[in-house]
Formats: sequence, C-alpha cells, structure tokens
Amino acid sequence: MIPLPASLFVAALLFVIGLVGVCIRRNLIMVFLCLELMLNAANLNLVAFSSYLGNLEGQILVLFTITIAAAEAVVGLALVVVLYRNRGLIQIDKLSLMKR
Repeated sequence: MIPLPASLFVAALLFVIGLVGVCIRRNLIMVFLCLELMLNAANLNLVAFSSYLGNLEGQILVLFTITIAAAEAVVGLALVVVLYRNRGLIQIDKLSLMKR
C-alpha cells in the first residue's frame, strides 16, 4: 500500500504541472489537457484519502467525476473544432470576441 504523504505529493505535483500549463500555454487544446491533469490530481487525492480512511465513497465519487470529465472533454473539443473552422486558429492570445 502506498503511504498517504507520497500520494498527496504526487497529486500536488500533478496539480502544479497542470496549473503551470494553464498559465503558460497558448494553445487551447493544451490548456484543456492541463485542466484535465488538474482534475486527475483532485481525483488522485480523493482515492488516496478514501483508501486511507478505509471507505469506498471517495472512489465511487471518482468514477462519477471521470464520467463527467469525459463528457466535458467531448464538449470542449467540439467547441475547439467549431472555433477552428470559423476562425482558423486556436491560439488563446489571438482570439477575441470583439474582432472579426
């Protein structure tokens, strides 16, 4: 069994990597991937604490969260595809609702 501090350290490391990716990256798809990485870090925390406490509620919640994250990823990628078809780019700093 993996000790709780090791799991929390890995989850914190994943979350920080995702946060840095969201702040630095300019490509919309990479930002979505970094957001998913942050969500998976939160899921890892839920599983670690659920295992530490000896109950299954956190692990069941993670299954629901993964399902919702899959649906969110599909909607987000569909929006990126529509944005690329309309504007021809997916760079965040070049997008603006006021420009045409």
